[in-house]
Parts: sequence; structure tokens; C-alpha cells
Amino acid sequence: SLLTWCISMFSVAPHNSHEVLVKYFNPCGTGTWLITEAEREGDDWRLFGYCHIYEWEWGYLMLSELASLRLPFGLTIERDIYTARKYVRDFLPQDE
Repeated sequence: SLLTWCISMFSVAPHNSHEVLVKYFNPCGTGTWLITEAEREGDDWRLFGYCHIYEWEWGYLMLSELASLRLPFGLTIERDIYTARKYVRDFLPQDE
């Protein structure tokens, strides 16, 4: 819910020290999801992490939402297989 998302925005600190479980990205352009927590909900997963579409922000999303996105040329959101043992800070520019 929006309320849960807003509360989570203010309860996360320090933001760059969270371990990234998995990174998803849009291979056609803007869109990065650094997932730091995951919880099973029925047949789906509720994910929480630091995401970038227009700007970086913390938030929740469902795995099925990412899986349902259809991009140009028949592509879909991809999982980065090189995120083992990395933290949010490893994906951010040095000035953040």
C-alpha cells in the first residue's frame, strides 16, 4: 500500500549499506531495481529495494509486475547475474 511504502521511505538508514539480493534492469533504457528484501506472498514475491526510473527511491513492488513488463523488440526486464556480495553503494555514483 502507499502508506506502507511511505513509512518504509523514512525508516531505511543508512541506505547504501544494504546487501543487494538481486539486481533487475531494463536492457532497453532506464530502469534499475536493486532488491534488498523479498517475501513470498502466495505464488508471488513482494520485493523491496532501491529503484531508479527517473530518480533513486526506496519502494516495494511485486515480482509479477516486473515479469509482466513488455519492452521493445520482445525483450523483458533482465536479472543481472553479477550481483553476488554487492551492496547498494556499489551501484551508486561516488557523489551519492
